[in-house]
Amino acid sequence: MDRLFVPGPVDVGQDVMKQMQRPMIYHRGKDFSQLLENCVENLKKIMYTKNYDFISTSSSTGLMEAAIRNCVKKRCLNVATGAFGERWHQIALANGKEADILEVEWGQAVTPEIIDDTLSKGNYDCITLVHNETSTGVSNPIYDLSKVIKRHDVCFLVDTVSSMGGVKIEVDKLGIDVCLFGSQKALGLPPGISACSVSEKALKRAETVKNRGYYFDFMVFKKYWLKKQTPSTPALPQIYALDYQLDKILKEGLEERYQRHKKLAEITRAWTKDRFELFPEEKYASNTLTCIKNSRKINVEHLKADLKKRRLLISNGYGKLREKTFRIAHMGDRTILELKELLDVIDEILVES
Repeated sequence: MDRLFVPGPVDVGQDVMKQMQRPMIYHRGKDFSQLLENCVENLKKIMYTKNYDFISTSSSTGLMEAAIRNCVKKRCLNVATGAFGERWHQIALANGKEADILEVEWGQAVTPEIIDDTLSKGNYDCITLVHNETSTGVSNPIYDLSKVIKRHDVCFLVDTVSSMGGVKIEVDKLGIDVCLFGSQKALGLPPGISACSVSEKALKRAETVKNRGYYFDFMVFKKYWLKKQTPSTPALPQIYALDYQLDKILKEGLEERYQRHKKLAEITRAWTKDRFELFPEEKYASNTLTCIKNSRKINVEHLKADLKKRRLLISNGYGKLREKTFRIAHMGDRTILELKELLDVIDEILVES
């Protein structure tokens, strides 16, 4: 079995996978309602929120589209520090929304000053942000950014796909109106479901927005949540696994989990600086994956192939960074020992090549 050090999906424990073999139950019955409620209450603890939390049988991209369709009434500002910030903009335009893109050079983080200045000049009612940009390894300074965003009358829509569960993100303190993420990254679960918190402000906005669709309509999500149900048939095996894994995460301890991810990142960054270069500025480097500048001009595809022979998988750079960078993910339930074993193998390959 391959060991995954790619930016999702991540390795999933056999105890978690076993949960997906549990018998099916009726998704309109009391047993499912209790299961769903348990999941939502634990998700709120991880997100530090009292907002509504909705679980969707879709990828995170589905909830990105939901956030756009429900919250953008006039015009949206899409902040792009990499490929997934650009995706927010693509989704906005594909849904017929008026939108501008604020592009930042890949590898750089967006600053509060740029956000403040841009929002002041435009007639925006929404702003989108990727907290942890998987394509570049940049973790945008969300606590600093939130302070200036709160000065403007906008809905704050945030992709925390590759950070939630590995980095502390206090949704209510940050004033995030829609915070979304998937199951297959720092939460350490199989792909197939995603979740989002939705503020009262976002729900009130949705009430005034036309053409929200149906599958991702927040009003429909809320209606069914009040009955402790989902609007349509949920991915029950994944929700069994989610319920089990959330208990494990809380038992580990949130602060302990964040510190473990930080330590994994520090080890990877130290290794990188000794052998290559970090692609992002270090103070903005992600704690869940490291994007490494190919300063030695090695053949990344050959490195990947050599690792694959040893049942280890890393990722090349994303898009235009394909050969210019490579990425090592260190998220979910990954241990320090496992990470060091990977880095040792890469060292052996580099010596041999």
